[in-house]
Amino acid sequence: MLTVLVLLPTAVATLLLCMPRTAPQRLFLTTWLVTAAVELALTLAVWAGYDANGGMQYEVRARWIPSAGVGYHVGVDGLSLPLVAVTCVLFLACALYALRETRRVREFVALFLFLQTTCLGLFVALDLILFFLFFDLSLVAMYFVIAGWGHPGAARAALKFFLYTFIGSLALLLGFIGLYLAADPHTFDIVDLTRQNPLAGRSLYGALILLAVSVGLAVKTPTVPFHTWLPPAHTEAPAAGSAILAGVLLKMGTYGFLRIAMPMLPDTWRDYALVFVVVGVVSVLYGALVALAQADFKRMIAYTSVNHMGYIILAVGAAAAVGGGQDEARHLAVTGSVVQMVSHGLLTGALFLLAGVLYERGRTYDMSAYSGVAERAPVFAGLTGVAAFASLGLPGFSGFIAEFQILAGSLGPRPVATALALLGILLTAGLFLRALQQIFLGPLRLPVTAPGADRPFPDIRAHESAAVVPLLVLAVVLGLAPRFLLDIVEPASRSVLELLAR
Repeated sequence: MLTVLVLLPTAVATLLLCMPRTAPQRLFLTTWLVTAAVELALTLAVWAGYDANGGMQYEVRARWIPSAGVGYHVGVDGLSLPLVAVTCVLFLACALYALRETRRVREFVALFLFLQTTCLGLFVALDLILFFLFFDLSLVAMYFVIAGWGHPGAARAALKFFLYTFIGSLALLLGFIGLYLAADPHTFDIVDLTRQNPLAGRSLYGALILLAVSVGLAVKTPTVPFHTWLPPAHTEAPAAGSAILAGVLLKMGTYGFLRIAMPMLPDTWRDYALVFVVVGVVSVLYGALVALAQADFKRMIAYTSVNHMGYIILAVGAAAAVGGGQDEARHLAVTGSVVQMVSHGLLTGALFLLAGVLYERGRTYDMSAYSGVAERAPVFAGLTGVAAFASLGLPGFSGFIAEFQILAGSLGPRPVATALALLGILLTAGLFLRALQQIFLGPLRLPVTAPGADRPFPDIRAHESAAVVPLLVLAVVLGLAPRFLLDIVEPASRSVLELLAR
């Protein structure tokens, strides 16, 4: 089942590339939409058959490069299954949003289908080399999406994105090789390495491995100071590319901390947990402050991703606290970090698609060029307002559930850091309220360079609302009735903490 789920999009992409360029564009877009819907249906089938207390499930093992200790090993548990699900939801939303795409449609669709394979493959990979393979291939696919379909400055932004993240992936590979050499027998299998705990009692070696792995994952997350590739990549990417970059690719880094760094390097993680707490708090505050200073709507959303990812790093750092009866708090922090990944994927994906709607009408993201847009496009204004309030953590939305768990779980182990991180919520509220007021309220003003600026500003179209509304509905469902997600995540969170306590 998992192999079909991972490889089906690439198989369809290959078939589409074999078709002539003269084939109807609608055929390519419809095929993408159908494939994305099938992928989501397969994920729902996996979810329905998943036993929350059964550990790793749907495992497939096959020999790949046995002489090097590399195997094809995939499976899902409570950490990976929610991310697989949100990945399929976001790719379906992007397929709907792109129904009116007209530029090199065949290649555009094929790249997104291949990108979906790399994202799903990473979240189900249980071999370090398989993890690294999908990690690196996602960079290639996203590079071409940004460079080929982005805005005028996209080529430079795509190059910066690729070089930064590729250097990070090399550091990650170095750490993986270090884990392989420390294991006896040598293996890249994640389950076997976690069971072995090969670096127990080897403090210096473990510190070097953690440094290499953490740098690779921090670049992808990204955290301060490895975040500088993110704003230009988001700003110049097409709307669908930004939604996938923020909603899925950033989670590869935070997921790697939970899947690899914490359970495989428990002693070293406990020794250096304070570093991650500090990095998390700095990312929270820096991301919010810089976002507050932005005049570009899309760039502002990009910096809020640095802020939201900072909460996850704070939580996984705080989870390493020992003693003092902090077990339940630590469990709450790890659970909250997974819920934050899901929530951020839904909400920031919706915000980037809505930013694309704004650009499609006005041809600029400059917030000062707009005013009173709610008069012409009330539905668009309403959806953007809902997404913004949900992203700042308003009760009733998934963001509140995630941030409440993270802050409540981190407060006991790291009270000072958590108190500082609370300021991030206030700053996020301020920046979103300022943006909503500037763009949607006041007298009507549209960009002078907008095509047809003298005509009514068109409200959100059917295919755009079909992409955005389900993401916001899911955020509300998770905010009001999160039990179906927490039942999956909580047992896996306890397993991570048990491994960390060894």
